[in-house]
Amino acid sequence: MVHPVDDTTFESKINEGGIVAVKYYADWCGSCKLFAPKFRRISDEDEMSDVTFLDVNAEVSEKARKLAGVDNLPFLAVFKDGELVEGSATSKEEYLRKMIEKAKNA
Repeated sequence: MVHPVDDTTFESKINEGGIVAVKYYADWCGSCKLFAPKFRRISDEDEMSDVTFLDVNAEVSEKARKLAGVDNLPFLAVFKDGELVEGSATSKEEYLRKMIEKAKNA
């Protein structure tokens, strides 16, 4: 399950503890729209049950965007216990999996 958040709810979600995967998008971004179903599918996988998945509209959530250093869209970031582990402008499913694995092993 992917939870849509904005600046008012973003920090509380990443500070709940554990691993949080975030997809930053914009409504005009074609690549973001293409990646959205993949992000949703990954969030529903059994082995991802301990990971929180968030959707952030980068155009309206400036604070959340700055916390991850978003420089292009789509942008994926993984936080662990409120701290940024890694972030990258990518829409590659395998890269997201590697970032989550890195956070789990950190």
